[in-house]
Amino acid sequence: MQAKQPIGIFDSGIGGLTVARAVKELLPNEQIIYFGDTAHLPYGDKSTAAIQSYSVKISQWLLEKNCKVILIACNSASTAAYDLIREYTGKKAKVFDVINPVIDHLREKYRDNKVGLIGTLQTVNSGVYQKKIDDIKANIDFSSLATPLLVPMIEEGFHKKEITEAIISEYLENPVLKDISALILGCTHYPVIKEEIQSLIGESTDVIDSSVITAKALRGYLEYNNLLNEKPEGEDHFYVSDYTSNFEFSTRFFFKKEVHLEKYPLWDD
Repeated sequence: MQAKQPIGIFDSGIGGLTVARAVKELLPNEQIIYFGDTAHLPYGDKSTAAIQSYSVKISQWLLEKNCKVILIACNSASTAAYDLIREYTGKKAKVFDVINPVIDHLREKYRDNKVGLIGTLQTVNSGVYQKKIDDIKANIDFSSLATPLLVPMIEEGFHKKEITEAIISEYLENPVLKDISALILGCTHYPVIKEEIQSLIGESTDVIDSSVITAKALRGYLEYNNLLNEKPEGEDHFYVSDYTSNFEFSTRFFFKKEVHLEKYPLWDD
């Protein structure tokens, strides 16, 4: 691997752009190649086998783009396909997910605390966070809640309307999230509504944004392995498997600047 190689990032849709934005803010000289699998969103209600199939194909494509890192910017894909992609990729690229950096953060900051998580059905039902938290032996009282309406709400552009507050409030009032010290946003779409979540859950509860934590972990890896790009290498590229004008509008909102999306269908379906 060489420093000048790009960083590949993928998600089922625009959610991973929160990760891409965080990476770009911390690592402005890195070239990003982003793929949003909009033809199959959301991943959260897909089977493990389907998510693995999509993820491996996208990873293969990113390897063909000569990426030094493949960052799985999706909790559902991180849950279902991280180990498989690492095995498939081998030493061709470093594979990052958005779960392990959060677990490391919990180990450092939230020992002996009660921590909650909201995420997709795939992420919550997998139990992956509970298992990893148990493994670090940090005496964390963990609870999770599936919030399946949030991703389609964000993807459809409803995240700045009155309906948002009603839906978020309904979820956050669930008893499983009572008296938590911190709330993990267990989906990379959710930072878009982080302000609304923080307002509704109260300032006494920390809202943990996995996109920022993952970007910091990536920077640490690149620094340690002398893979930081010292000067801009090329333009960032953003691809989607299915294009809609609403998606491009949401992408500008997400990334806080004009982003050109190119349709690149990896599938015939």
